[in-house]
Amino acid sequence: MDEEMKSLHKNETWKLVQLPKGKKAIGCKWVYAKKTESLGKDNVRFKARLVAKGYAQKEGIDYNEVFSPVVKHSSIRILLALVAQFDLELAQLDVKTAFLHGDLEEEIYMSQPEGFKVAGKENWVCKLQKSLYGLKQSPRQWYKRFDRFMIGQKYTRSHFDHCVYFRKLQDGTFIYLLLYVDDMLIACKSKVEIDRLKTQLSNEFEMKDLGEARKIPGMEIERDRAKGKISPCRSSI
Repeated sequence: MDEEMKSLHKNETWKLVQLPKGKKAIGCKWVYAKKTESLGKDNVRFKARLVAKGYAQKEGIDYNEVFSPVVKHSSIRILLALVAQFDLELAQLDVKTAFLHGDLEEEIYMSQPEGFKVAGKENWVCKLQKSLYGLKQSPRQWYKRFDRFMIGQKYTRSHFDHCVYFRKLQDGTFIYLLLYVDDMLIACKSKVEIDRLKTQLSNEFEMKDLGEARKIPGMEIERDRAKGKISPCRSSI
């Protein structure tokens, strides 16, 4: 919880204010989870996430558009096929507190988190400046921020899947990035190009390098380089 609060303050997610007349503050709650780092590892990471009670939001007042694209499972399969056929490197990254990178366009107030109320200002509220987990518009705001960044780095967004980005390199090969909410797969023949993209992403967002891709939502990945084979296992897709 302390780690989550540090991240929230670092991103200037809100500022404390007195609730204006005629405005209502939505609530928030703590959500706890255990997360397995990757396939074949026994260590478990404990997470605490502060989540806004988005169900109290009113359409047209607290939010407007909420749609956000997610990479198609067919795109993931195509990328895995390319990795196997051309022996590409396949890396995975995770964005820490991804939704906090999204800029909030609406005026939203939220009650202070339980256990972290500021002494002497217990009745004050948080005026949100960044999108927060639980808000209905958070996925969309995060995607818009990430999309602007990738286009700014001279990547092309696929016309067939808006969560697929690619760029042609000088040697004629390509580097690909697939975005699944806050998980990313990067594939390229050159490790140097992958590391360059990782650096660019880390300079813009708070990232966690998960190394060689082992697990993505709904799919675990096994690779046999000797046989030139990569395959999903225990897939729920």
